[in-house]
Amino acid sequence: MRVLVIDDEQSQRELLSGFLRKKGFEVFEASDGQQGLNLLNDSGAEAALVDIQMPNLDGMAFIKKALELNPDLGIIIMTAFGTVESAIKAMKDGAYDFLLKPLDLDHIILTLNKIRENQRILIENRYLKRKLEKTEGYEQIIGDSEAIKKLHSEISRIAPSDASVLIRGESGTGKELVARAIHYASPKSGGPFLAINCTSLPETLLESELFGHEKGAFTGAVTRHLGRFELSHNGTIFLDEIGDISPVIQAKLLRVLENKTFQRLGGEKDITVNVRIVAATNRDLEKKISDGQFREDLFYRLNVLPIFIPPLRQRKDDILLLVSHFIEKFNRRNNKNIKGITPKAKDLLLSYSWPGNVRELENLIERAVVLCYADVIDTTDIDPFLNTIKEVQIGVDLNLENLEKRAIAEALKRSKGNQIKAAEILGIHRNTLRLKLEKYKLNS
Repeated sequence: MRVLVIDDEQSQRELLSGFLRKKGFEVFEASDGQQGLNLLNDSGAEAALVDIQMPNLDGMAFIKKALELNPDLGIIIMTAFGTVESAIKAMKDGAYDFLLKPLDLDHIILTLNKIRENQRILIENRYLKRKLEKTEGYEQIIGDSEAIKKLHSEISRIAPSDASVLIRGESGTGKELVARAIHYASPKSGGPFLAINCTSLPETLLESELFGHEKGAFTGAVTRHLGRFELSHNGTIFLDEIGDISPVIQAKLLRVLENKTFQRLGGEKDITVNVRIVAATNRDLEKKISDGQFREDLFYRLNVLPIFIPPLRQRKDDILLLVSHFIEKFNRRNNKNIKGITPKAKDLLLSYSWPGNVRELENLIERAVVLCYADVIDTTDIDPFLNTIKEVQIGVDLNLENLEKRAIAEALKRSKGNQIKAAEILGIHRNTLRLKLEKYKLNS
């Protein structure tokens, strides 16, 4: 560890420097703060032992200037008893610790070791944060098509803002992935990212999950519960399937968007949060507004920065890139060594219209990797899951809604009416399947 010793008393400086060298530290000496600043960059010092009272540049001024040059520098202030108040102020200004003279040399070693460990943790955390940002960021939005390049560009322009975002696109296109990318490229990336599917809970539970509740707010509320908005303070909350929330939730959400405040269920106190809202839907919100099912003022509050994710059938150039990405992903997860797919399998995947979009492709490749006996995926590994679309492609009726209805009907038939299994076959969420069953008036 490299240590800078700054003290205008030569005897004190030489004594301390000699002791630290014997203990294995690389030591650089300076007789005042300005000389210490000059040595800081050249020495690469990780810690500095600094006397408060010095000519030219005293210890207090050194702290401010040194931390501007190296925010991670561990500064230990050395002071006589009469200047303890100054030492405490120095710690408030960013010093790590202060030591009283005469110095306890063993305590110095202990403090330097603590600084070294803290810096190791700091470096490790930064590495993990960069790794997380790469994992969660738009690098994970795989594709080289013009549509994906445009999407990357939109994320880059939208992320620095604090305005609300509305992500639109079909089910399975990766709306949560885009929301995460926006968060991790934003100034709020150091804060939490919390996601909730608004169709996964009934109204009362959703209201409690979003805004929290007080003890006794309803039967079973035995303790206070903090909602997602409180928990995502200084971060981002992602509200998926926003088009299906009730009028009550719409009204409370509008208040949060307008003045950043809300009340817990059963509470009377206003709670203020600093949260960015990113919402997503696959519904036609304009039609829901005209039908009186969605508030127009809420729509405009959510739709400040709109993003549209194109369906996979409109960016088929990305299919093979996604296939390679998913093969690599599921090879690692399942300890397999699948090397790729055959030309016939490629043609089959490229000819498919992918009603379940990227999620459907991911589920299909996961099944193929798990079930494949050879080192390449062939048509026999994916054919059973594409029969439905092959059959309807032969027919005359190529209306997309009719194709989707027939695919859902076939999935329900194969799953013997089990909606969870049917959703897995289709590569969509079971709540999305339930909505489509209602839309098409299909009976499971």
